[in-house]
Amino acid sequence: MKKLTQSLILAGIMSVPALALADGKIPTISEVLDASGVTMTGYCDVAYNAMNSTGLFTSATPGVSYPAGVAQNTHIFDTPGAVSSKDYSAFNLQQFAVTIAKQPKEGFGGLVNLTTGQDAVPIASTGLGGGNNNHVFDLTQAFVSYATGPLTVIGGKFATLAGAELITSPSNKNYTHAWMFGWGPYTHTGMRATYVASDMVTLIAGVNNGFDQVTSGTGGKTGELGIDITPSSLFSLATTYYQGKGMISGTTGTGKYLDMVGTINATSQLNFVFDWANASQGNVLLPSGAIGTAKWDALALYANYQVNDKWRLSYRNETFNDKDGFRSSLTYTAALGGTGVIGNPVGQKLKSNTITVGYAPVKNFELRGEIRQDKSNVNSFLQVNGTGKNTQMTYALDAVYQF
Repeated sequence: MKKLTQSLILAGIMSVPALALADGKIPTISEVLDASGVTMTGYCDVAYNAMNSTGLFTSATPGVSYPAGVAQNTHIFDTPGAVSSKDYSAFNLQQFAVTIAKQPKEGFGGLVNLTTGQDAVPIASTGLGGGNNNHVFDLTQAFVSYATGPLTVIGGKFATLAGAELITSPSNKNYTHAWMFGWGPYTHTGMRATYVASDMVTLIAGVNNGFDQVTSGTGGKTGELGIDITPSSLFSLATTYYQGKGMISGTTGTGKYLDMVGTINATSQLNFVFDWANASQGNVLLPSGAIGTAKWDALALYANYQVNDKWRLSYRNETFNDKDGFRSSLTYTAALGGTGVIGNPVGQKLKSNTITVGYAPVKNFELRGEIRQDKSNVNSFLQVNGTGKNTQMTYALDAVYQF
């Protein structure tokens, strides 16, 4: 990664003499980067988030502070430091991220993406900070690329193809993330080839260490296949499939993950998106106590309306059916109610409705106000008094600045 970063910066430095000679002025950093084909972008995401619950599942250990994204958080990313003794309420430095890239249409290039802030913990890969609660600086992406004609090949650590939502905050319409994003893959380490067959069809294939694994615990490899179809400007469909042994960190069995994202552009101001996923993971503990294959599926529906240059509205409806409790890491406790075996997984069906209002007074800055309601078919949301409840509410104000 160090050599890749140095190469990208060196390309910009080499352009300084030519720029200076052109008009006799010392060029700005921006002018140097533009002349060399190197881009540098970034953003800062800060939020205030309040909930009428602890932000933890009932199987959380009492008194323990949970970083965002680890097992027992009812949300991913936006509840860092949640504890069982109080309703969640905190200011969060979600992300400060910078991306430096040189990706020409022909020849070699590369990209480095660095992320710091509270989101660095949940996005960290095994072997590169994953599982470390003090991990606050993440090498989110770092890869080299080679492009020739319709074919581009990359090798290193790169973002997943799966899902409608992304790690990068400005790319998402909502402040909070869907469960299917948080319990899906973030990044992969390996190789990926992308072939643009036509204006309507793009084919993708690759092999990697699995979901969020720089180093694979099993040594197994995961295959990646994708096809993007855009028959018109009104509709597009992206389908991605992953399969491999040890696909999810900490597992040894075979995992499978199918994801489909469709976008309908109804007008220049209104679009609809659906994201459907169906997945399984073998050789894991099931609610019965047996070792077998855990299954889950999810569907998220989005509606986004750009009112004018400054105001927009976004709505998300999600259902996440964690049939065997594998992705939500919910285990049976007395607070959950009903019957079960203490310590064994418990399946649950989660639903959420999220409304987000965005206000952008200037092009590179947006304020987002959000209300979210979550429901479960079991009493999985931990209350301060130690009992479980099947609903929780979230109220948030988010600020995103891009540069």
